[in-house]
Amino acid sequence: MKRPEEFTAEDFIDSTEPYEYVYQFSNDPFREEREAARVSEIARSRKVRNFMKIYKEYKLAAKRGKSLVTTDFTTQFEGQELELSCGSWIADEGGIVKKAENGSEICACPHPIMPIMRLVNIDSGVEKLMLAFRKGRQWRSTVMDKRTLAGRQSILELANVGVAVTSETAANLINYLYDIETANYDRIPEHNSVSRLGWMGVEGFSPYVDDLIFDGEQNFKSFFESVGPAGREEKWLELAKESRKGPSPVRIILAASFASVLVSKIEALSFFVHLWGSISGTGKTVALMFAASVWASPEAGKYIHTFHGTQVSLELSAGFVNHLPLILDEFQMIKNKKDFEQIVYMLSEGIGKGRGSKTGGVQRSQTWKNCILTSGEMPITNFMTGAGAFNRIVEVECTEKLFRDPMSALAVMRENYGHAGKRFVEALQEDGAIEYAKEVYNAFYRQIIRSEATEKQAMAGALILTADKLATKWIFQDGAALSLEEIAPYLQTKIEVDIGQRAYDYICDTVSANANRFSSIDQAGEIWGKLAGNEAYIIRSVFERICEEGGFSSRATLSWMARNKIIRQSYNRRRNRNEPTVVSKLPGVSGAGRCVVMRLPEPEPDEERLMIEDV
Repeated sequence: MKRPEEFTAEDFIDSTEPYEYVYQFSNDPFREEREAARVSEIARSRKVRNFMKIYKEYKLAAKRGKSLVTTDFTTQFEGQELELSCGSWIADEGGIVKKAENGSEICACPHPIMPIMRLVNIDSGVEKLMLAFRKGRQWRSTVMDKRTLAGRQSILELANVGVAVTSETAANLINYLYDIETANYDRIPEHNSVSRLGWMGVEGFSPYVDDLIFDGEQNFKSFFESVGPAGREEKWLELAKESRKGPSPVRIILAASFASVLVSKIEALSFFVHLWGSISGTGKTVALMFAASVWASPEAGKYIHTFHGTQVSLELSAGFVNHLPLILDEFQMIKNKKDFEQIVYMLSEGIGKGRGSKTGGVQRSQTWKNCILTSGEMPITNFMTGAGAFNRIVEVECTEKLFRDPMSALAVMRENYGHAGKRFVEALQEDGAIEYAKEVYNAFYRQIIRSEATEKQAMAGALILTADKLATKWIFQDGAALSLEEIAPYLQTKIEVDIGQRAYDYICDTVSANANRFSSIDQAGEIWGKLAGNEAYIIRSVFERICEEGGFSSRATLSWMARNKIIRQSYNRRRNRNEPTVVSKLPGVSGAGRCVVMRLPEPEPDEERLMIEDV
């Protein structure tokens, strides 16, 4: 037998000689302990770990008269991608087991499972493991973060993907995975990974980073894989140049698609561009698909989504696309006005709700900075009451056919896509490109803000114009960039965005449409009030109902009207304050009631005025 100093790393790994040496002193515990410590130090000097642990197992087997065939096992799975050292674990077709000190069998998993790749997310820094497992003949894989694999409760998530793990075996599986990864840290390949799209700091832009692996939610995998070049770039460019000669809505939605990746770099705000029109067959959906083809496959169910989903699912989708445009078709599918308004607010704000995680604590909130491109049969702003989100929506009405031959256009973009977006991002990554983009943006912004457009509308308009100018220079090279005059008609003015002004306009329209309810002549229906000269006397309860139906706060509307001297006020001596109502006698109503007395707008010179007798 060799002296301890002569033991090599191979002796510790491939033979039992070092363990036999120590075991010969087992009848003298003091000598045994000293020799074991001595040999353990020699093992560490040979870069062999866990000598004492392995020796205890050897000793237990020897006392039972069993032969320890090896002290360091390797994975013996049929069809395995790697062969890994698994220490005292026996990992073969029967699963993963090891012997306990009392001779019982400890089971980690009844079938093959092993780590095959370590993933480091370049966005979050979170480290994950790709696990390969086999039940039956087919190997499958799943990706889990290290925190999930370290907890007895959280590791049970593996059961959802088909791994045989229970609350009883969870701790054993945790130990096995920890042991095998630790023992093979340098053997397990490591790759950069990402769970969403867009700018990734110094690493570049996802998915255009070399050797990048997707490690996100599986339901987004096809979404991720749809992004990137396919087909022939020149075929798509030919279609794009032809389409840019057509109606402005196509050019605007295409420019907005490019603009999405500028939002965060220019430190602007997320915004909507909404194509709408009640006339079917104009090609709104085709235009959305065209915008998607800048980056990805425009096929339904791949990159483009619909409004037919929960707020949570849309939030997750927005967080996933991150800096690329979120493209949603069929806005009219949302029937609940309240839910719709919440979704629009959430998407335009660019941040989701904080939620608890499955492993405890709070999930990282979803964030995004991009353009949201939508289409529908009616304007979004018909459903909006708050000025905050209303201000971030650029609505483009489609009144004519957007493509000369929509079917031919579809055929081209389905086969050829993703080239322009990649080229645009590559150009932005060149030295000085972002600074140039900011200069162009600031120049357009200054031009737009001189008009009556709001700051946020000016911001959106300037981003669209900037993106189109850059795309014209870097990609299209056709000298056909959008002009300020072409986009200005679609930008909301300060008056249009003002929620008080919109509430007032809504009430005036309602009064006009129900003039018979204010007439002393027709008493057949419900009496709402009376018209006197250029004023409408509206019963307070009716006024509140009209506001509620329009989605406006009656209290906030009255306050705005008072500030703008649109309503009469009466002084309440008892309360020592002005009231937004006055007491008035109404036709067909016994006694006097409180009414909101609202000044009506002056009619246009050519507008026929309805004369109502004052009662």
